Amino acid sequence: MKRMRGFVDDFGTLDSRQFVIAIRKLADSLAYGIDRSPFLGSGLEYVQSRLYQFGDSVRSMDWRVTARTRKHHVKEYESPKSLPCYLLIDTSASMTVSSVARSKYETALFVAGGLAFACLDRVSPVAVVTVGDRALRGRPTMSKHRVLRWLLDLRHYHYDERTTLSRRLREIAPSLPERSMFVVLSDLHDEGAVPALKRLIQVHDCVVLHFQDPAEVKSLRGTGLFRAREAETGREFVTYGRAQWTDPEIARSELKRAGIDYCLIRTDQPFEPSLRHLFKARGGVGRGVR
Repeated sequence: MKRMRGFVDDFGTLDSRQFVIAIRKLADSLAYGIDRSPFLGSGLEYVQSRLYQFGDSVRSMDWRVTARTRKHHVKEYESPKSLPCYLLIDTSASMTVSSVARSKYETALFVAGGLAFACLDRVSPVAVVTVGDRALRGRPTMSKHRVLRWLLDLRHYHYDERTTLSRRLREIAPSLPERSMFVVLSDLHDEGAVPALKRLIQVHDCVVLHFQDPAEVKSLRGTGLFRAREAETGREFVTYGRAQWTDPEIARSELKRAGIDYCLIRTDQPFEPSLRHLFKARGGVGRGVR
């Protein structure tokens, strides 16, 4: 199995065993150095220091604050709850069309596998949900075998599915009994996606991984006005050669204002450093786009 510039050279050539090994390595890479992340972490986290009260353990003394204030203080900790993680994978037609060896869909599925294993390693149950015509809506589970079965089944895809991202978000979010984490892996070719995500973040945690093919950035520039047809809906429209299907800067700005973490992943560039930085920032600095 060949690795190149931080990612697998060709996801489509990996058999099932190689695919599992590859996502296992990605999970280990994402987890390295970011154990304090609320996405990947668990255990005890420092909250504050308070004045000592009779019966407090000497082991919890905060000696630095005690020395500074000359009054005995103890440290308080909390045990963060492991949020169920819903991986929403876009299986629509625009994800499968590619101008390079790795399509947006193949890259998204690979990233989803790495994130799923990283969550399971840190006792966060994982659910896999498709946001295309396919009806896969798994429930959160700690079974690696079940999650892997979902991922392997999704390696077989079609070229004619429509996106259902906004509709799926409206269906799932209200039915959940507890606060959960959503990781959306999509090219955001759904006009209602951003408004639906803004509503989602009001109750749940959310990360958007926006996948982009290089052809969406440069190959149509300079062509002037032309007529096109959307791959998923068949809708015809007229656009300009320098226009982008989904402007990452606009999406990033809107999602940032809503408090949603965002990361742009180009299929022709390494993505592991960006993902590590994103989840490290979530744990060390707090929420929001960094």
